[in-house]
Amino acid sequence: MKFYRQLALIYLTLSMTGGAVQAIEQDTVEDLLRQMTLQEKIDQLSQLGIQTTPTGPVIDYGELSPAPINTVGSVLGAYGVEQTRRLQEQAVNQSRLHIPLLFAFDVIHGYRTIFPVPLAEAAAWDADLAYRTARAAAVEATASGVHWTYAPMVDIARDPRWGRVVEGAGEDPFLGAALAAAKVRGFHGAGPPDRSFMLATAKHFVAYGAAEGGRDYNVADVSERTLREVYFPPFQAAVAAGVDAIMPSFNELAGVPLHSNTALLSDVLRNQWRFTGLTISDANAVWELSQHGIADVPGDAARLAFNAGIDIEMVSHAYRGFLPSLVRNGLVPVAAVDDAVRRVLKAKQRLGLFADPYRYSDEARQRASVLTPQHRALAREAAQQSIVLLKNTDALLPLPKHLRNLLVVGSLATDAQATIGPWSAQGRADDSITILQGIRNAVAPNTEVVYLPDASPLSQKVQNLPAIRQAAQKAQVVIAVLGESADQSGEAHSRADLGLPGNQDVVLRALLDAGQPVIIVLMNGRPLVLSENVQRAPALLETWFLGTEMGSAVADILFGDVSPSGKLPITFARSVGQIPLYYAHKNTGRPPREGESWVSAYIDTPWSPLYPFGFGLSYTTFSYSTPRLSADRIASTDTLTVQVSVTNTGQRAGDEIVQLYLRDDVASVTRPVRQLRGFRKVHLEAGETRSVSFTLDAQDFALLDEHWLPVVEAGRFTVFVGADSTTANQAWFDVTDSRALSETGLSRPP
Repeated sequence: MKFYRQLALIYLTLSMTGGAVQAIEQDTVEDLLRQMTLQEKIDQLSQLGIQTTPTGPVIDYGELSPAPINTVGSVLGAYGVEQTRRLQEQAVNQSRLHIPLLFAFDVIHGYRTIFPVPLAEAAAWDADLAYRTARAAAVEATASGVHWTYAPMVDIARDPRWGRVVEGAGEDPFLGAALAAAKVRGFHGAGPPDRSFMLATAKHFVAYGAAEGGRDYNVADVSERTLREVYFPPFQAAVAAGVDAIMPSFNELAGVPLHSNTALLSDVLRNQWRFTGLTISDANAVWELSQHGIADVPGDAARLAFNAGIDIEMVSHAYRGFLPSLVRNGLVPVAAVDDAVRRVLKAKQRLGLFADPYRYSDEARQRASVLTPQHRALAREAAQQSIVLLKNTDALLPLPKHLRNLLVVGSLATDAQATIGPWSAQGRADDSITILQGIRNAVAPNTEVVYLPDASPLSQKVQNLPAIRQAAQKAQVVIAVLGESADQSGEAHSRADLGLPGNQDVVLRALLDAGQPVIIVLMNGRPLVLSENVQRAPALLETWFLGTEMGSAVADILFGDVSPSGKLPITFARSVGQIPLYYAHKNTGRPPREGESWVSAYIDTPWSPLYPFGFGLSYTTFSYSTPRLSADRIASTDTLTVQVSVTNTGQRAGDEIVQLYLRDDVASVTRPVRQLRGFRKVHLEAGETRSVSFTLDAQDFALLDEHWLPVVEAGRFTVFVGADSTTANQAWFDVTDSRALSETGLSRPP
């Protein structure tokens, strides 16, 4: 410990320029590297997985099989000041060079205060909100001893059968890139030396969301163009925002698993994008190279993964077992090992762990920072903004609070675990407000709220349909809470049938047949295929899994304390047979047109979605003027300003998310029918009009040519501005010249 006391004294007493501090810190890392044996270096590249339970990590404070705690560089699954401090003491005191551990944990959408699942939060279309919820999560997690999160997940997903669609921002790379950059900045906060600074990880690199058949871990077979134009941009935005780590995906691309993909991990990530942070495997994925069929023995898996560019192996221990002999036999360069270890040590240094290994282990800070009223208020705000109103026939919503009675149906209405959704870190069901609680808290004291749990996503049985109909007939209004349980979405929870699971559709039909107004509240982690019964209901709210304050937020929307403003970040298909279905599709030589034959369509269902990307209603209405352009002809070096007037034409205030899409009408390669290139949230009082402005430039006009080089091509563009991706509100302009752009520069974060 003498080394740490001396270093801490230097930090506290020495006054010097930032460059001089950086030089001393660099000397510390290099000094450690010079002292480390080969095995000690490789130990730093190994991450130990610790079993967790709802009450905390299960830790053997002696020899932790298969590796003692003092022989690894990082730990996955430990949290809480008491546990992390004890582990840190063992690692520091029992290792020769006293190098501290990194503690990693999956803080995906909150630590103890749980915010909306990422797909839900994407429906808010609000980068500032994404920043603030990540900041709150980092404050709580770092106060609980955690240094490093495996978030944000920035996978683009266009197949809702894939369970992990719940963890990302949906189908669009522009929206995804904006939210990815915001999340990275949120986890960082003010940065070091602030103790709430947290290492962030962009995952899963890359095209994990393109798994065939929507089956998790499956092969992804995408074109080079789709890879670069659709799946790369959110990762590029995360790198540009300073993300600390990249995690490869489980899938393969073009016959090469990502955990052995030198072309992507080294050539693209390191050389082209100039990423200097850590790369870490997914759990056991190095071992699983043998399952892919490219490694015969574990040593081959370790060699392939490390030489491809993976610094740290998570959970499995092929590196510890085989890298030493691979280095000695010349199959792995010792210089590459040093580079990887240097990146690990720099991450620990950036967190201030060399100066004080226990600086993230403060019990007073933990007590003061977790599940605070401020964080709960933010959770409620985030949940409110994430709700999407899909249908509201005859302005049934909002409901008056002074109803005589109302009926709430569905086991999900009291399922507190479902409110916090999958990957909920240390979120606890006991902390959450259920939808039934929220409704009862919101209505007037004399309103009778009757609850029937009969509709269930987990049971096919229906006990008593006549009694259900009778209860519905007596109610002024029926609120049916339907959807998925928390464990019907998420990792390894792909679904082939995207309808309402269990007996819910049968119960819903009985409720509808009773003749009273039925409001459906959907709880789910993916777009569902909505049955005819669901579509019969006069009002439909998509509420996803909204977190700790879900019940309060849903009630705020149901009873009009807040007007809904969310917009879909992913398309809702009419049937599973349409999937994948997304707005930024190509035209083809025979574009689909309703009512025409011999075009790209179906003979048994419309080709169009039930609800398109960007769609969402409000309790008021909005109108748009025709877009006004700063010029109708511009050079490729110019910027273009697009303005539109938005008017609240309803009777109450509301928020509208104004969306701008762009199409390159004729190009050297085929282009999507339109692409999102801007969005703004605007608050308007009843009758108010505001002008909303967007600025477009060469990066918005550019495409990748046939050689994958970014270019702006002369020609006509169509710009669309409106309420969703189907808007026909448009204008045109011409770019007068062609120009090549930088090949290596990263796209700017939107």
